[in-house]
Amino acid sequence: MNVSSLINVLWPELVLVIAACILFLIGAVPRLSARRLAPVIATAVLVGLFFSLWYHGAGADGQGTQATSTDSQKTLIVGGFAYYIKMITAGLGILFALLAWPTNHQATGNSALDFANDGGEFFGLMLLSLAGVFLVAGANDIMLLFLGIELASIPTYIMVSISRPLPIAQEAGVKYFFLGAMAAALMLFGFSYLYGTTGQTKLDNIVQAITITAGGAGSLSTWQLLAVVMLLLGFAFKIAAVPLHTYAGDVYQGAATPVTAFLAFVPKASGFIAIIKILSIVLLALPQVPDVLFNLLWVLAILTMIFGNALAVTSQYNIKRVLAYSSVAHSGYMLAALTAMLAARGIVDPSNPGHGMQVADLALMGVLFYLCAYGIMNTGAFGVLMMLPSRTDANARLAANGQPLPTAGSAETFDDIAGQGRQYPALGLAMMICCLSLTGIPLTIGFLGKVLIVKPIWAATANAHYSSMLWWLVVILVINAAVSAGYYLKIVAYMYLRTDVPETDFDPRRQPGRMYASVPVSIAIVLSVVGTLFYGIYIPGADALSRRAGQAASIFPHAGAEMTSQVQVSNRSGQ
Repeated sequence: MNVSSLINVLWPELVLVIAACILFLIGAVPRLSARRLAPVIATAVLVGLFFSLWYHGAGADGQGTQATSTDSQKTLIVGGFAYYIKMITAGLGILFALLAWPTNHQATGNSALDFANDGGEFFGLMLLSLAGVFLVAGANDIMLLFLGIELASIPTYIMVSISRPLPIAQEAGVKYFFLGAMAAALMLFGFSYLYGTTGQTKLDNIVQAITITAGGAGSLSTWQLLAVVMLLLGFAFKIAAVPLHTYAGDVYQGAATPVTAFLAFVPKASGFIAIIKILSIVLLALPQVPDVLFNLLWVLAILTMIFGNALAVTSQYNIKRVLAYSSVAHSGYMLAALTAMLAARGIVDPSNPGHGMQVADLALMGVLFYLCAYGIMNTGAFGVLMMLPSRTDANARLAANGQPLPTAGSAETFDDIAGQGRQYPALGLAMMICCLSLTGIPLTIGFLGKVLIVKPIWAATANAHYSSMLWWLVVILVINAAVSAGYYLKIVAYMYLRTDVPETDFDPRRQPGRMYASVPVSIAIVLSVVGTLFYGIYIPGADALSRRAGQAASIFPHAGAEMTSQVQVSNRSGQ
């Protein structure tokens, strides 16, 4: 193996892993200075990586056209797609580090987070999880893909459990771990059958093997189809999609708010990247997508949207639980675009026929753009919750000594935020902007993201075979987006219209009428709100981000053309 070629494609992951190891060593030092140093190192590494990846991902022409590089064994392929995913992951990682910044006197946490003396370990786990997403983005081998997904997931199980000393956090961590183990078993089952039916572990070799074995039939074998279905079910857990979505409410509510914000993006990103890679195998290997696979993804998208929004609307108490189920709905929106990608083979974008962009590319671009948009606007909403004080729970459970158990230091329930929009105008405005963007109101990044999701589904209706199903998908998506306004606007309404909760109910550890002043969290909120409005209002900025997403989306069809030609050469030589 050529070590230099491996380092050339793996350097971002190596930087994160080395930094994580340093943070673990710092965590072993029981000093205040060590705990204060941990977030500085994590943030500095992420900032450096973000700008470096932004520069490398721009390519020689500065427009995102990036030459593809690989190691000598072709286990990693890093091009526009991988650079885009790594860039947005590093950028959002900066926001997550700011939300988790320890601001109390002992540097053991902040208003919503309490990791005690484990600050170095906490930020080290955060970097390892982000390294897992990086690894999934560049993986060209199913073993490396599985390792990357688990590297992104396993640290989050620990982060949930150590995020605060409350029984609900430990309970959430245990639930998350065991359900994650079940999802890992489903993925291993699918990967084993994929390897068993093709004899290959590298994704491009699997494409060639399926193309050759499919022959004139042009379809997956029963065992190959079973492998893909099991993989989709395993990935459904990572993106909190139906039927493996039920953990989201308990885990998001139990984890500390900064960890909840982290969970809303990192596992979801790794899951969608993996789904895209598996679906690309089918798209590149077969002349047409099996109907059963299209129908499965269509049903998953619709059920995920409906169940996510229905559960969010009926959640009456905890805001983090509402945002958890809304995360399920957003996964459904992105699954809808991936469904269109399967049906859009060979269809040229009708709005720009001269450019020749395939609708399948357009659908993938919409998913990649929406993934970034969701991370930006959702992080801002969690940041606002961290800045608002909580109110005590009169019915809090008692410890064995009869004393009340510790409660959350920052807002988590609707009662906590009642009337706070008028008391803290800046935070109220920030929450309103983030909620409107999550709903999809114009002049926000959320609106543009939903447009880029709906547009390819609409264009894919040109495929007569799936036309009626895709029309229904558009209608159901739009209705669900409208339904989501019910709970997002409810949050805004509570912040501005509800004033019936007495001030004396505030947590006595916090001074009533005073916002928890945290500069790092404030910076994260400002960056999220500015990003939400910048990409929603400033057209050149939105165009630049969508162009990057478009360049990333085009990597699979280009690779497919190359793989197809290789398969044709193999067939001719065999004959």
